[in-house]
Amino acid sequence: MINDFLNRFISTVIIVPLSLFFIIEGGYLFIFFLSFCMFFSLIEWNNMAKKKFIKIVGIFFIFFSFFSTYQIRSGTSYDHSIIDFLIVLFTCIFTDMGGYIFGNIFKGPKLTKISPNKTFAGAIGGFFSSIAFTFLILSYVSFFNKFNLIFDLKFISYILFISLVSQIGDLIVSYFKRLSKIKDTGKLIPGHGGILDRIDGMIFAFPAVYLLNL
Repeated sequence: MINDFLNRFISTVIIVPLSLFFIIEGGYLFIFFLSFCMFFSLIEWNNMAKKKFIKIVGIFFIFFSFFSTYQIRSGTSYDHSIIDFLIVLFTCIFTDMGGYIFGNIFKGPKLTKISPNKTFAGAIGGFFSSIAFTFLILSYVSFFNKFNLIFDLKFISYILFISLVSQIGDLIVSYFKRLSKIKDTGKLIPGHGGILDRIDGMIFAFPAVYLLNL
């Protein structure tokens, strides 16, 4: 567990700042970054999905997911688009981290047979972490001071909605990994597996937020 956590931590320390650079810069750099992630996501899904119909549906969904992601980031207002994007991103990251840490520490009853490693403690930890750490970052990192965010009940409900969709997305990808009898969708990211392993919740959360704000 310690080695696995260390690999995940090191990968996260490298990936998060690099990803934030592309996201904050926007423009062609962001398009390049998004295209890179989508390319490997499509490869991993193509290798994982066994049934032709499911494979085609998944490909269309991945395209829509990345389209939604681009649309959220490329809104008419830079301030509005960047904060919308980062809220979804941070919520998904902290949901995943909280689920992993709480699940391994507290263990307890399994959440579902779809993914045997998922527990109720992990799910609750994911919700808790998504609120706590998103609040800390948005409140105390100077970059976000100009956005004047209000952490009220409506905003907390929004965070919980994103966290819920992210966890459902995680379970869906886990289900297809289980069908394919594989542990990870790829080996690109040490400690995390493939791109889909890292963004399984995000590819559902971004389109959900995009549709919610239409």
